[in-house]
Amino acid sequence: MLFLIKKMYGEIILSKLVTSLLRKCGVPASDAVIVADVLIAAELRGIPSHGLLRLYDYIEMLRKGRIKPDANPKLIHESPSTVTLDGNNGLGPVVAHYAMKLAIQKAETAGTGWVAVQNSNHFGIAGYYAMQALAHNMIGICMTNANPLVAPTFSSAGLMGTNPLAVAIPAASELPVVADFATAAIARGKVDLLHKNGLPIDAGFLQDTQGNSSTDPGILTRGGSILPLGGSRKFGSHKGYCMAAAIDIFSAILSGANFGPFVPPSVSWLPLKDNLPGKGTGHFFGAMRIDAFRPADDFLESMDLWIRTFKNAPPAAGQERVLIPGDPEREAEQRHRKTGIPIQDKVKEQIRSLCNDLEVPYSLDSGTG
Repeated sequence: MLFLIKKMYGEIILSKLVTSLLRKCGVPASDAVIVADVLIAAELRGIPSHGLLRLYDYIEMLRKGRIKPDANPKLIHESPSTVTLDGNNGLGPVVAHYAMKLAIQKAETAGTGWVAVQNSNHFGIAGYYAMQALAHNMIGICMTNANPLVAPTFSSAGLMGTNPLAVAIPAASELPVVADFATAAIARGKVDLLHKNGLPIDAGFLQDTQGNSSTDPGILTRGGSILPLGGSRKFGSHKGYCMAAAIDIFSAILSGANFGPFVPPSVSWLPLKDNLPGKGTGHFFGAMRIDAFRPADDFLESMDLWIRTFKNAPPAAGQERVLIPGDPEREAEQRHRKTGIPIQDKVKEQIRSLCNDLEVPYSLDSGTG
């Protein structure tokens, strides 16, 4: 996958630009900072499909009134260890950040905390929220449903989302395990990047409206769909479908959000839907205090042993090493903090267009920052 990249950018210049654009759309300053932090975290961790690429759709949906810029989430149900939260159709990163804080607070007193969210929107990378728990020496869990662009096994139509799952687990001396992955064969944002750059996609990821394999990433705009994790039944797509189904139920049925084909679109080119059975997009968050299960020090030492065991596994022929979940993202973040964040030309064009429309100075041609 080759993309045109001309410059590297620092976090400060990107954060100021994103925040300024969101403020022009009526987003409060504190909320704009959260959204910028989530999008830039994705860029730092080498996941541009969930980074600044998403800013255009967030702002387009704000300008069209499809997202409430100054929404305040509210509690609609609560128990000692659980909360159901109404996101009030706010920006997904703002709602999700608040929801994970609630899960952590519940875990501090009850041992575990669980928050189901309805009436939210696309929230960026799931790993960002799961990792919030690490600072509290807790295990963090995050999942969400998404645009119905993924076809269940044997279906020709997209009825489910890429429905990601993230789990962050602390260790003692070793770095934490952070698993963050979609339950589809490929994330929609990666398909978007290929489409924007006029590049094809390998077979096994997408299908057309008849269920035939497609190598055209633009097929999603013409009714095509993404395949579940595994690609085909032969290679285990039914398992990816089952994982996506479970996440959809936890995120939507438990919270009262929309499920499957009724999830409202998080991109401006998909039309709005009527007669929905729930409210908005759904998320689900969990925080687990380790000492609610066993002495924390014992667990953390066992995690070190687990990590070292897999790190020291013999690599397959042609491979340098066995990776621990989170290694590629962590290494990308370390690299980008030193050298700057690469921004693709097509994404820069979108940002320039937003700056022109909203009368915000465009600062991405002035060098690194």
